[in-house]
Amino acid sequence: MTPRTFEARCLLLPAVTKVVQWEGTSVFKVGGKMFALGGGFAAGTGGYMFKVSDMAYGMLIEHGLARPAPYLARAKWVQLVSNNALSDAELTAYLAQAHALIVAKLTRKARKALGLAPPA
Repeated sequence: MTPRTFEARCLLLPAVTKVVQWEGTSVFKVGGKMFALGGGFAAGTGGYMFKVSDMAYGMLIEHGLARPAPYLARAKWVQLVSNNALSDAELTAYLAQAHALIVAKLTRKARKALGLAPPA
């Protein structure tokens, strides 16, 4: 997936904002909380990063598609080994899951203010 497509897929999700931080990294947030990072990483550390479930964390690392994300691994974030480690459809699904994981942790009041449904 190209960086432009990655950004577009993140921004299609409900109530997402984008800020540029940390050496030009695009940070995608919902309710002020990060769910994905893309581009602008220091030399040699490229690849997209996003929040995943415990099961996805183990599977992606075990299959060599991702590594624990620097500074964020303890919160179950992964960094893809390359921008093409997953198909566009798979990465889009993981981004939607990352978004949903963060939305589920928002308060009821925050979800309501953002126009988001309560978690299932």
